[in-house]
Amino acid sequence: MTIIAAALVAAAAAVTAVALWPAPAGRAADATPAPAAEPAPSPSPSPTQAGYPADDATYDVAGLPATEVFSVIPGLPTDDDPFGDPTGLVAQASGDAAPVFAEPGGDPVAVLPREQRYGGTTVPVVERQEHWLKVLVAGRQGLPGSGDPSQAIGWVRAGDVAVTENAHRVDVDLAAGTIAISGAGEREAVAGPFAWGAAATPTAVGRSFIMLNETVAFDYTRGHPMVYLSVQSPTLAGFDGQDQATIAFHYHDAHEGAISNGCLRLGAEAIDRIAQLPLGTPVYVHGADA
Repeated sequence: MTIIAAALVAAAAAVTAVALWPAPAGRAADATPAPAAEPAPSPSPSPTQAGYPADDATYDVAGLPATEVFSVIPGLPTDDDPFGDPTGLVAQASGDAAPVFAEPGGDPVAVLPREQRYGGTTVPVVERQEHWLKVLVAGRQGLPGSGDPSQAIGWVRAGDVAVTENAHRVDVDLAAGTIAISGAGEREAVAGPFAWGAAATPTAVGRSFIMLNETVAFDYTRGHPMVYLSVQSPTLAGFDGQDQATIAFHYHDAHEGAISNGCLRLGAEAIDRIAQLPLGTPVYVHGADA
């Protein structure tokens, strides 16, 4: 689904934390280098397994929803291994869009566009087979209270996508109050402190990925980038009049402890560093009770 941006939403008051978006047509408006890093293993691309048989069928995908931030796609499964290791690979549609399957052997339930306004088109591969790739995708299977709002997944055919390497990952530890970036043989601590979701509006735990990185005109970001993730709030169906509740890394003057509506609020040095990471980078949030 193509979304045409309209005016940017005004900044929320002091507690704004779930990400806001420019209002789409037809909808209500609503890098600083880090310190010296310590050595860490760099993930190698996973070996290819035979797995499911090839599917060479041609599908009519014209009426299928896109895996994008506003989509609710009941046919998509949710992540069954939320702390599974990344493969070190990302995928992007080779053509205009790649069909997305709930499971190989069935009909597609969505499409992964090559380009769309709110990103989510470069996706991490969490399982690689000879003919199929299991990927994280944007959008939700359901809304809080009426479905599962967890990170959505899907399968794409290997021939429909281009695969490249991305060795980076981000680990957010709410219990320890730390954020670390791994990749290129190093593990680097991101400057703290930071804030996360309050008890009633928690930050989603498990893995997601960097979906979009852009600088927007919200007063509270003070000109720093918003780094939007593919996962949305586990308790909010929407936020500030919009029908999405996307979690993001962003700057905020108040950025310590469990105080946000779900977003990860960072200081200036930290958000500028996170914003340097490639799209599709996996992000792991470990819970406060982990």
